[in-house]
Amino acid sequence: MASLPAIANNSDIRFLGTLLGDVIRSYGGPRLFEATETIRKASVERHRGLAEGRTDDHAAVDLSLEKLSLDETLDFVRGFMLFSMLANLAEDRQGIAAEHGADLASAIAQLEAEGIDRTQVRALLDHALIVPVLTAHPTEVRRKSMIDHRNRIAELLALRDAGRDTTPDGDRVDDAILRQIALLWQTRVLRRDRLYVTDEVDTALSYLRDVFLPALPALYQRWDRALGERTPSFLKPGSWIGGDRDGNPYVTADSLKTALARASEAVLGYYCQAVHALGAELSISTEHAVADPAVEALAAASGDDATSRADEPYRRALSGIYARLAATQQKLTGKTAPRPGRLTGAPYASPADLRADLVTLAHGLGTALKTGGALGRLIRAVETFGFHLATLDLRQNSAVHERVVAELLKVSGVEADYLALDEDARVALLRRELANARPLTTRFAAYSDETAGELAILQAAADAHAAYGPACITNYIVSMAQSVSDLLEVNLLLKEVGLYRPGDTPSAAIMAVPLFETIGDLEAAPAVMTAWFALPEIATIAKARGHQEVMIGYSDSNKDGGYLTSTWQLSKASTALRPVFEQAGVGMQLFHGRGGAVGRGGGSAFAAIRAQPGG
Repeated sequence: MASLPAIANNSDIRFLGTLLGDVIRSYGGPRLFEATETIRKASVERHRGLAEGRTDDHAAVDLSLEKLSLDETLDFVRGFMLFSMLANLAEDRQGIAAEHGADLASAIAQLEAEGIDRTQVRALLDHALIVPVLTAHPTEVRRKSMIDHRNRIAELLALRDAGRDTTPDGDRVDDAILRQIALLWQTRVLRRDRLYVTDEVDTALSYLRDVFLPALPALYQRWDRALGERTPSFLKPGSWIGGDRDGNPYVTADSLKTALARASEAVLGYYCQAVHALGAELSISTEHAVADPAVEALAAASGDDATSRADEPYRRALSGIYARLAATQQKLTGKTAPRPGRLTGAPYASPADLRADLVTLAHGLGTALKTGGALGRLIRAVETFGFHLATLDLRQNSAVHERVVAELLKVSGVEADYLALDEDARVALLRRELANARPLTTRFAAYSDETAGELAILQAAADAHAAYGPACITNYIVSMAQSVSDLLEVNLLLKEVGLYRPGDTPSAAIMAVPLFETIGDLEAAPAVMTAWFALPEIATIAKARGHQEVMIGYSDSNKDGGYLTSTWQLSKASTALRPVFEQAGVGMQLFHGRGGAVGRGGGSAFAAIRAQPGG
């Protein structure tokens, strides 16, 4: 199956198309292959004719299609679906290669030509946060098996790019790619059963583990070289999967725990493998180099007393780091490390402690070794992914919070009918309760299933903070946010599990994030945020944090006002919010939701980007 003229210059597409044609001939038979080629060629000729202004003659294409039986038609469609998948893979790789190459250097050169020097770029990055967010897709029908085969082909193409003829297992790379395409051809494409939260988690982990984990540290190294200095870790992945329960009753405390544990298992397993590989690489001997005292101290504390490594402090230090990582993985996930070792160590209390040990090794290396390399990429990975891999956002509808808070206030004897109060009365009551350290919940009360479920989610979030660190969950998105009370209700619920703490200097470990969705909500957003920052306790928290996130959503505003009106209102809301934040002295972190990020089940998996400008 040859490539179309528009993309004929892409050798990857031609290569993959040829292999796919071989698979179709082998497994679908010569008749299907010839029919596919005939239709393809007729389609290309028709496309050329239209481009040259000739009359549209689709008779040849129609006649060829009509000759196909039902089974052949299905196979024909499947063949072109697989070609489209492989072509997209090749084009993605081509785009990434371009972005990693001269384009980055030329972008910096262009900025300098326009009077923006590298110091200004660095200052911008110091205040930047970009978060590609994987969103939940209950309507996703493509099976994880298809994604896995695609990712394996990408890995094999990377070996081919590097000039490798064989895989680490000894197979010829081209043969291995052919086998993966043959497996794709014989794999059922669509799901027969509905998607569960655990399926969504597994799909997201495929991207996070196979794409983000290896790619981001390498990207940072290229950016460091382009800027001539180490850039801040401003790009980090996020996810809604396992935390977005707005409209999805299957997202529970258990699914939240599962999502976090599986992500932690993936990232800690990656660290263990990276440390193991470093042990093979850093063979520095004290017979030929003077070891830094801090490295010697790490080596002495490792417990590695093997005589074969007595003169290799880096390897002994890495043995201790691996033992501690293995203990960390056992503690956080209940799973053993990929390569169980003979040493034991205390689990790391935080990613910062792991990073500190790795930095100690880096500082002890000579000038030629201390920058970049596998150790540098691992340090960057720990900064970027922590023990949680991707920051998980919580999300729930404001109407649910109203009902839960109303029940807690009623059962505790504080307010019999919270839902009957107007906005001013609600705000006054919520502020009084937020200033009071006394909890509203009690183990002696029987709560509704909805309230019990929400409290369980919050407790799971608090437990996650204690286990994985505060970076694992930083945002609580309030869908259909229309008022200040909608945000204060979240803080009140967070207070019940210790994630909001009152006092002279109140603090919130998780930020309440309003999602303004409808046209009316977008128009009211500046007034709501002005009133929000006018509350002294909120201003204190926001200024201490340095920013407040706001999400403006496309999906519901599009349903409400249509595409053009929605797009215009999103632009207006973004512009109108800026002076509100400037007046409050708080940086604005804008979370712009598109498609599936706001309306569940649609749009791209990478449907939202958070960007925090300086200020």
